[in-house]
Amino acid sequence: MKARERLLKLGASPVSDALDKGGAMDHEMRPWSANARMAGPAFTVQLHTADILMVSKALAECPAGHVLVIDGHGERNTALWGGLTTMSALRKGLAGVVVDGAIRDLADIRASKLPVFARAVVPNAGGAQYAGKLQVSVACGGAVVHPGDWLVGDDDGVVVIPASRLEETLEKATRIVEAEKRIAKAIRAGVEVATLLRVDETLERKSKEIFVPQLQMEKK
Repeated sequence: MKARERLLKLGASPVSDALDKGGAMDHEMRPWSANARMAGPAFTVQLHTADILMVSKALAECPAGHVLVIDGHGERNTALWGGLTTMSALRKGLAGVVVDGAIRDLADIRASKLPVFARAVVPNAGGAQYAGKLQVSVACGGAVVHPGDWLVGDDDGVVVIPASRLEETLEKATRIVEAEKRIAKAIRAGVEVATLLRVDETLERKSKEIFVPQLQMEKK
């Protein structure tokens, strides 16, 4: 099974767990389209604030199967993406779009199968005057995204996987999902979650691990 198919099956939360409970963009990066399930390598574009000139250029160059990541500097009052760009991205076979900023034409986007994540919706469109940069490291949703990093998204949000950690993350997330299946089976059989996760053992251990900085000097 290819990486994209595996990530789509796993989902964002197990992947975040596999990244030591990290990698997630902030909570404002929401899915707005009918299909929130997304996975693919990043193709990045950095825009001038409130300017959409480079969006169409990035859309033209973004390869099929990639996620277009738009660094719009978190501007919520200017739309950087809309219904026509969604139509074009879907036709080109993009895996999804993540906009650190606002979108518009929400009715069209809600009806689309293209995963679209953004901070907000607003009718105002951006200008088209300033050059930006393609395929550079960007900040998006509070996370750093390098070209070629992998993104996975769903109703829980978006997680960024460094390209160098893809295989490691896939393997660990798969083990996490299998463990959760066993936990779910036990819960259905009536076992308490606290028992399954050995909470009492953890609390007992923690009670003996009270950290007093001054006492570190006594350790040999």
